Amino acid sequence: MVTELNNTTKISANILKNYSSKVVSAETAVKAIKSGDKIVVHSNCAIPFTLIDAMVGRKDELEGVLLYHALSVGKLSYLQPGLEKHFRHVATFMGAEARIAVGEGRADFIPTYLYEVPLLFTKGFVKPNVALINVSPPDEHGFCSYGVEVGITKSAAEHCDIIIAQVNKNMPRALGDSFIHINKINYIVEVDDPISELAQGERNLSPEWENIYSNIGKNIAELVEDGSTLQLGIGVIPDAVLKFLTTKRDLGIHTEMFSDGIIQLVEQGIITNKKKKIHNGKMIAGFVLGTKKLYNFIDNNPMIEFHPQEYVNDPFIIAQNSKMVAINSAIEVDLTGQVCSDSIGPRLYSGFGGQVDFIRGAGRSEGGKPIIALPAATKDFKISKIVTALKNGAGVVTNRADVHYVVTEYGVAQLHGKTIRERVKALIAIAHPNFREELERYAKEVKYI
Repeated sequence: MVTELNNTTKISANILKNYSSKVVSAETAVKAIKSGDKIVVHSNCAIPFTLIDAMVGRKDELEGVLLYHALSVGKLSYLQPGLEKHFRHVATFMGAEARIAVGEGRADFIPTYLYEVPLLFTKGFVKPNVALINVSPPDEHGFCSYGVEVGITKSAAEHCDIIIAQVNKNMPRALGDSFIHINKINYIVEVDDPISELAQGERNLSPEWENIYSNIGKNIAELVEDGSTLQLGIGVIPDAVLKFLTTKRDLGIHTEMFSDGIIQLVEQGIITNKKKKIHNGKMIAGFVLGTKKLYNFIDNNPMIEFHPQEYVNDPFIIAQNSKMVAINSAIEVDLTGQVCSDSIGPRLYSGFGGQVDFIRGAGRSEGGKPIIALPAATKDFKISKIVTALKNGAGVVTNRADVHYVVTEYGVAQLHGKTIRERVKALIAIAHPNFREELERYAKEVKYI
């Protein structure tokens, strides 16, 4: 890659010399890691696997290394059983691999709002020593882009003592507050690694479940007005919503992340961002989870700005968008409107993510609509997701005072400003029919209705 930079006529000799002086092998770079270090690791689809694998190669020399990051797309070599004496994962959001490790006591979890994750490092609650990042090649001015994940990593990494960067020719050049200059990087490891991909939505749904999610998407879309600004994540529910937005006009995007599904709406002229009160004309996000099609879409795209998560997910920033529609999912919702979305009983499942950030931001937005969406029952239809009470040990992520709308395939329950009696009736009406009688009987027993 140094050869490629040599052939870039716009880059100055001084920048090229500075860059070249920092290029080392992965094995050399990770020698900077010491036992007991706290390490910030680039999250989501930007995991620097070459650096992680080189670090694991030094396992016999290291003990008590803590690695902090959120979701990882792809397998982490340091998370395999038996290495916990050497490396311990500290998750701020759990994917499948971390969920197993946390459940077995081999890893840890920090419950925190997404907008506060970088602040753990910048405000000194956690003092990080080393950052392992995965960035684009530098431009002619010496700036590398954090690419597919800016939000969690940028602020945290730049508060580390040592920054080790994979400079990856496959990393897209995301624009916005999304760059690091090579002067701030201590070691550069050049790689030509594919960026991890996460295909959108859920595959192999039965026709029955396709219809259920379609109805949820349609119910949500009916709440979306022309000129709304959207928070849309990844998964089958956001995908279902997108299908029903094709008749809307001048939608905007301000979201912690987005996936491939929005590309078509941009190309059709439905997402224009021209009605936004802040960042007019721009899509705002902290990271993306998707495929190479999405990475090509964000590369040098002036319509899209990436910013650190403490800005993107700040409820007071979110609230400055008028008609802010926040769409978030849940594991279960009780009859009073309490939402559990991070655990199944006491078993930790995922994390807070941006749910509370955007629910509160949308709640303060002029014409905003905070939405919790979920199927009315589990996949086997044996358990209701509208419940009499959350499971014993379950966490309340979004409290009943923050919940405005709950959506299932059976309709919309508008809860804001409603009494407990009114809430209970509205939620029973959108519960699966198999469980409505049971829910009503319980509500009468405890004098809710």
